[in-house]
Amino acid sequence: MNKLPAIISSIQQSGTILLVDAEVEGQGFSALLIESVSRLEWLEVGKSIDLVFKETEVSLARNLQGQISMRNRMKCNVLKVHKGELLSTITLKFKSFTLVSAITTRSINNLKLEIGDEVDALVKANEVSLMKTPQAGIK
Repeated sequence: MNKLPAIISSIQQSGTILLVDAEVEGQGFSALLIESVSRLEWLEVGKSIDLVFKETEVSLARNLQGQISMRNRMKCNVLKVHKGELLSTITLKFKSFTLVSAITTRSINNLKLEIGDEVDALVKANEVSLMKTPQAGIK
């Protein structure tokens, strides 16, 4: 599971849907929460949270240009490529964090990914979960 520490920058709500924007080292991210009848007490602007998303939800692109509907786009460098028979994992460096993407080996071969390559890692907003961060000193 990928996890990035973030600060909530804004929250929009329409009925039971929340769109939460957060910042990770100056870069914006979005999480779409569905069926949120009421807001949790820790879900407030300025609060620290963790953005969490599965490795299988991280798509990769090379030389991506223009606009795209995916709300979360991270410029990364490839640190490691582990090719499996059908599924492969790519370890990425995003700012000061390490992320992992799990994509088909066919996709790795088509992208011709190698260590050091720059890629865009993409995650749809509805695939990002939010977790409350533990408060310092509280056990």
